Amino acid sequence: MDGPSFCSTCGNKLAPQPAGPARCTRCGRLAYLDPKLAAAAIVPLDGGIVLVQRAIGPAYGKWSFPSGYVDRGESVETAVEREVLEETGLHVSARWLVGLYSSRGNPVVLSVYHAEVTGGTPGANDEALDIGTFPVNRLPELAFEHDARIIRDWLRLRG
Repeated sequence: MDGPSFCSTCGNKLAPQPAGPARCTRCGRLAYLDPKLAAAAIVPLDGGIVLVQRAIGPAYGKWSFPSGYVDRGESVETAVEREVLEETGLHVSARWLVGLYSSRGNPVVLSVYHAEVTGGTPGANDEALDIGTFPVNRLPELAFEHDARIIRDWLRLRG
């Protein structure tokens, strides 16, 4: 196997997969060798923004934006809309890019879009313990270091 042999999250052994990245045998985290693009959405609803309480690692139990990986051949906007639907039950339309977020040593580049609800009924799936709508001045504990920066960027761009 080219690349790492051990998980960068928990240190356990990685198992090669027939196709795609190796997977940790303990925590299930995937080990990508190249940058992987993820898509997230800030979804305004009922005077707040929609957040998902994570049912998977990393940051299990903490809150963040509906998000996930962009599939090969999929547009980023389509990935945003798919991930929001999968995680929240809400149909959205990706309207404008808030920003791109990356950090040294992390193979994931996160694209964040402002998305507007077009239908659906809110409800958590198996990747979410819960979903909720929170005013931006009363957010729960956020999952990732960049989440607060994303909120600030979004507020600045909204004017």
